[in-house]
Amino acid sequence: MKKLTLLTIASVIIFSCKTEQKEISKSPAKFSVEEKKDSTNIKHLFNTALTQGKSYEWLRDLTSNIGGRLSGSPEAAKAVIWGEKIMNEVGLDSVWLQPVMVPHWVRGEKEEANYTINGNKINVPICALGFSIATPTNGITAEVIEVKSLEEAKKLGDKAKGKIVFFNGAFDNTLIHTFKAYGGCVGQRFAGASVVGPFGAKGMIVRSMTNGINDYPHTGSMGYGDIAKEHQIPAAAISSRGAENLSKHLKNNPNLKFYFKQSCKTLPDAPSFNVVGEIKGSLNPDKIMVVGGHLDSWDLGDGAHDDGTGIVQSLEVAYLFKKNNIKPKNTIRIVFFMNEENGMKGATEYARLAKENGELHIGALESDAGGHTPRGFSIDANQKNVHLLQSWKKLLAPYGLHDIDKGGSGADIGPLKDDHVTLVGYRPDSQRYFDYHHTVTDTFDKVNKRELELGSASMASIIYLMDKYLYTNETLKP
Repeated sequence: MKKLTLLTIASVIIFSCKTEQKEISKSPAKFSVEEKKDSTNIKHLFNTALTQGKSYEWLRDLTSNIGGRLSGSPEAAKAVIWGEKIMNEVGLDSVWLQPVMVPHWVRGEKEEANYTINGNKINVPICALGFSIATPTNGITAEVIEVKSLEEAKKLGDKAKGKIVFFNGAFDNTLIHTFKAYGGCVGQRFAGASVVGPFGAKGMIVRSMTNGINDYPHTGSMGYGDIAKEHQIPAAAISSRGAENLSKHLKNNPNLKFYFKQSCKTLPDAPSFNVVGEIKGSLNPDKIMVVGGHLDSWDLGDGAHDDGTGIVQSLEVAYLFKKNNIKPKNTIRIVFFMNEENGMKGATEYARLAKENGELHIGALESDAGGHTPRGFSIDANQKNVHLLQSWKKLLAPYGLHDIDKGGSGADIGPLKDDHVTLVGYRPDSQRYFDYHHTVTDTFDKVNKRELELGSASMASIIYLMDKYLYTNETLKP
């Protein structure tokens, strides 16, 4: 039986190897002469990333030696110096810092939250939301009213007066693409306080934005809109398990009182920078393709997946081009944007200066969806260029890049949107992303080296194709 098993395993291995070899040998026959060159160059990009890649060690350095990088913080300032240094080490043709004023919100002391059931004090994992005001020094205590959506909250009226409104709309876990689930309920986090504050609510808490059940609260931005200052209330997120338990206890104890305390505040705007570097185009130096992610992160973790991975992958695109002696026809510009998490000031300033200086951007690629296994790209462009990028599927599919669809791109490259600019979002697998997003667990150890490197190579491959073919596209001529 043992011999039979070993023979069976050996047969499977041999069959698999032969099948793979057969597929590889057959694939060039499907390609034109030019596509064969492209296929070979893409293979070299992947080989280099997987054997000589730098992204993983760059990420280790960023997260371990600097950590969380909230805009305006000393850590964000250190990250700017770090970014300029590694761009120069890669040997880009030019590297510079682009000044920008950014919001400066600070968390203050660790937050507290609890309530009591039958004499038992239940502590609740909680964190303040970005831009929230603080509670009074002694915290706030009030009865809780639960809602599942902004629409439900808008109907509360006087029922919310003097209460802590608890937004408990969970992810729709039937959605395979978890970013769609996130989009379906993140409005509660951002706008909840602005809806219930004018009703006289005392505070607002929201279920963390995650598809899992755990004890880690997820922070993120919120806003007060244009409501009067006297209607602005403290806003915080509680962990998903904390939300489940609170909802359960409210059913049997509708008059329970919830307590929370936070000491966050917003300081005056602070000076910071986008970090920019580029490889000059050999044929069309005036035509620019941006590759980037955001350098800032929330303060709870180390900003590994959000968006340390995007930063190091973007720079590795340039590194892979240089290692493979690929001289781009157009200028490839690497941008580490500042302040994506709570203001978008870096992206706004970059786009403003690009317009003011008469720069011609023809494409942009953003990585801001984590460092997990590559799945593909989403494209925001005119229909002709959507079809062009989709025509590259047969070149990219061997690397697991099957999803090349029309859709959104990225927050930081969004301000560059134009009929003549092809915006692309890198899309890795999203199933684990919201386990870590905006939490204390977003640390270096959660990133897989091989997955990260595959992402760098995937990004380099589509930029290689965009550089080769986009500039000849008539829709992109100025």
